[in-house]
Amino acid sequence: MALEHADVQRAAHLARLGLNDDEAAGYVDDLGRILEMVDMLQALDTEGVAPLAHPLDATQRLRADEVTERDQREEFQRCAPAVENGLYLVPRVVE
Repeated sequence: MALEHADVQRAAHLARLGLNDDEAAGYVDDLGRILEMVDMLQALDTEGVAPLAHPLDATQRLRADEVTERDQREEFQRCAPAVENGLYLVPRVVE
């Protein structure tokens, strides 16, 4: 796919980016090379290749689901300007 200066300017406009002509010309070359690489990748035979989420067969170590801190809600709410029924009261911002 050949990319032209007008294509880059249109994409910049849609993305609300301000590009001058010199910057757009540089992006024409860069994006053209990226599209060439995508075309090369699409030409590869991937039949029988299973998709993978990560190149390494690793699992995430998880910590035990245990309480590690004491409840400090009462202490924090003592210094709050306004509290009611265990909730912080804040000024109304939506009418």
